[in-house]
Amino acid sequence: MNIKLSHSSVLLLMFLLAIVVVVFSLSQGSVALTVSEVALALQSEGTYLAQTLIWDLRVPRVMAAFATGALLSLAGALMQILLRNPLADPYVLGISGGASVMVLGAILLGLSGVLLSGAAFIGAVISTLLVFGLSQRTGQTTPIRLLLTGVVVAAGWGACITLMLAVAPPQKIPGMLFWLMGDLSYAHSPWLAWVTLLAAMGVIMPFAKSLNVLSRGPLQAAALGVNVTLVERLVFVLASLMTAVAVTTAGSVGFVGLVVPHMMRLILGNDQRVILPAAALAGGCLVTFADTIARTVIAPEQLPVGVMTALLGVPTCLFLLRKGRM
Repeated sequence: MNIKLSHSSVLLLMFLLAIVVVVFSLSQGSVALTVSEVALALQSEGTYLAQTLIWDLRVPRVMAAFATGALLSLAGALMQILLRNPLADPYVLGISGGASVMVLGAILLGLSGVLLSGAAFIGAVISTLLVFGLSQRTGQTTPIRLLLTGVVVAAGWGACITLMLAVAPPQKIPGMLFWLMGDLSYAHSPWLAWVTLLAAMGVIMPFAKSLNVLSRGPLQAAALGVNVTLVERLVFVLASLMTAVAVTTAGSVGFVGLVVPHMMRLILGNDQRVILPAAALAGGCLVTFADTIARTVIAPEQLPVGVMTALLGVPTCLFLLRKGRM
């Protein structure tokens, strides 16, 4: 018997799944808590240890993880529409490379904490402006030029990263590698990520119908009255901004922006009015769950969250390629 759920029902189920994943993540760690202990701690009741674990350590990290996953997944969905390329992801335009170079430079200079986040955001913005500026031709750009420019810039950033790792003092290399693989250990302020996520959703959702048409090609979209240039530039700016904030929050977390939008399209179809919020919820769940595994599997030691998302993403991509879905 086939059960067909409405789009609103699917989104509601995903929202409930997100709540379950968040509660599970809050309860797990080097010190496990029961659901009742988590509930009491969230109400500022219960033991002092539980309240400290929840409010000082786990709530900021879980919120940062969820927002990072949602930003990357939403940015990936938008990039795939903009570039008309199913293999596009938030990092394809070299944004993470620019952020990585600035962060590694800051680490070499002995900076830490909020200064690293600032360096990552500046690097991501510089890379975005560089790609957009170089892809311009007679005041216009095309998805192909944008993609090619991004690939070349990303290769340049990759060479810079390799050089910096080669000349870095041995004692600084572990920290540099950990950041490059994605790290939520120092994500104590998730508010920028959440404000960016909510603002981006508020801006892009009114254009969801236009994105549905644009996904069929710019000529058809223009013939149906869509302002293709405006929508493409809006998508580029929003996707770049979301990627910059995600990289600033958690470092380079791979495969989320590539795999999650594909999975949502396979399950829900190709209506961007549903795909975009669903991808944000699914991406948040994935990174939150991956981070929970990363900090508990060999507790009290922690793994980079990017390692866990890659371990989940690689077989998924291979499966989709095998089935001819990518």
